[in-house]
Amino acid sequence: MSNATVIDEKVLGECLNEISRALLQSDVQFKMVRDMQTNIRKIVNLETLAAGTNKRRIIQQAVFSELCNMLDPGKAAFVPKKGKSSVVMFVGLQGSGKTTTCTKYAYYHQRKGFKPSLVCADTFRAGAFDQLKQNATKAKIPFYGSYMESDPVKIAVEGLERFRKENSDLIIIDTSGRHKQEAALFEEMRQVAEATKPDLVIFVMDGSIGQAAFDQAQAFKQSAAVGAVIVTKMDGHAKGGGALSAVAATKSPVIFIGTGEHIDEFEVFDVKPFVSRLLGMGDIGGLMDKIQDVMPADQQPELLAKLAEGTFTLRLLYEQFQNLLKMGPIGQVFSMLPGFSSELMPKGHEKEGQAKIKRYMTIMDSMTDAELDSTNPKLMTESRVIRIARGSGRQVRDVMDMLEEYKRLAKMWSKMKGLKMPKNGKMSDLSQNLNIQQMTKALPPQVLKQMGGMGGLQALMKQMGGKDMSKMLSGMGMGGD
Repeated sequence: MSNATVIDEKVLGECLNEISRALLQSDVQFKMVRDMQTNIRKIVNLETLAAGTNKRRIIQQAVFSELCNMLDPGKAAFVPKKGKSSVVMFVGLQGSGKTTTCTKYAYYHQRKGFKPSLVCADTFRAGAFDQLKQNATKAKIPFYGSYMESDPVKIAVEGLERFRKENSDLIIIDTSGRHKQEAALFEEMRQVAEATKPDLVIFVMDGSIGQAAFDQAQAFKQSAAVGAVIVTKMDGHAKGGGALSAVAATKSPVIFIGTGEHIDEFEVFDVKPFVSRLLGMGDIGGLMDKIQDVMPADQQPELLAKLAEGTFTLRLLYEQFQNLLKMGPIGQVFSMLPGFSSELMPKGHEKEGQAKIKRYMTIMDSMTDAELDSTNPKLMTESRVIRIARGSGRQVRDVMDMLEEYKRLAKMWSKMKGLKMPKNGKMSDLSQNLNIQQMTKALPPQVLKQMGGMGGLQALMKQMGGKDMSKMLSGMGMGGD
């Protein structure tokens, strides 16, 4: 649409056909795609639109809201509460990633202050208990299972009783994989559900399953009261269109998505930010929440004071790198910034970016306190650089690269000098004191260009609606890497 001078029925038709093709290639069910096309045409009636209205914007909003409606069943899933015992049962096809997802789900809640525990009621697959045991040990989560007992119902009930005595407030039951052709396994799933009476049944779906998603999800819904969906393997080539079909079939919301095999590669699924990132529009709210999680409130006034002075030391850079790494996989963090992920952090190069940050931190570990706290670049003499390189086991060239990166960020930081600080020392109130000019000065030109210049920046600040601007700046400073 951006290339068309006039937006008419022909352009709209082409645009909708292209969206439909993309959705069908992403394994979305044909009927859902057809319904979406009809709904968008109802919303966007080009003939009745007043002259001068921004048709591109109206079409974009219509596509956005329709995609959101497809993913939103209109009801929220059960949310476990701290201190109150909740039972969650995982069901799904063989090989969809249930056992791994159980541990990720437990680990996510453990970080939020819960006391989770895992019960392995999968007696069908050889090695299921070993896998759960290994994952749970790594995440330091209590688990229960048996090598001898072959009745999953008995194991589930015993595990439940044991962890209730231990005051676990989130008991997660992992069941055997099954598919709709196996009546006996579905009967077993019903028995486990009857015996344990779970508060929530989660259907785990492989993101690469394709068109079969709808039928399989429907079969599970008919046998167990599926209340939520988790889509796994979203880091592969599959676009996960089957997730839309699963939501339609189970009338249950997607609550998390698995974006990798590691324990922290697990994201809370929120419809609007997901669709926004799908369309390359970024997800500022998600980024803010991530930054909020990793940066304790007591560090905020200190960082603000340094921001006002405009002094940027290597120690401060080290702390910011630590915060960035705590936010989780770097690719996820960059995909939340509008226009960022594609060029500054090319897809597939996230690991290199992360390795570079860790390399810089290793180099900084070999520095003295005086070097870390100095703002004088002349302090770094040749002999010091050689000593640091030897101490960190890196090349002199790597140390020079790190110092160049530090100078670039220090220059950007210095432009924040003289910023009026909020009286309470809270970063969340800083955005009111940041004006567009200061932001423009502080951002590297290529970042500003990617955001759509001044207009894009103004829209972004409006979108953040008083969210924490300074944290985002420190995040962007590192993003330039």
